[in-house]
Amino acid sequence: MPQMSPLMWFSLFILFSITLILFNQLNFFSYKINIIKSLKQKMIKSKNLIWKW
Repeated sequence: MPQMSPLMWFSLFILFSITLILFNQLNFFSYKINIIKSLKQKMIKSKNLIWKW
């Protein structure tokens, strides 16, 4: 099996790094948070914690 030159290892590393970064960015920006729903749930949870004696 022939050995790879250091330049080939470096280009392979760059290729995988770019692929990883692109995959993470696509994954991050494709997720959409519903801020209004999460705020309403927090309000409901906080109301349940208020005790009236």
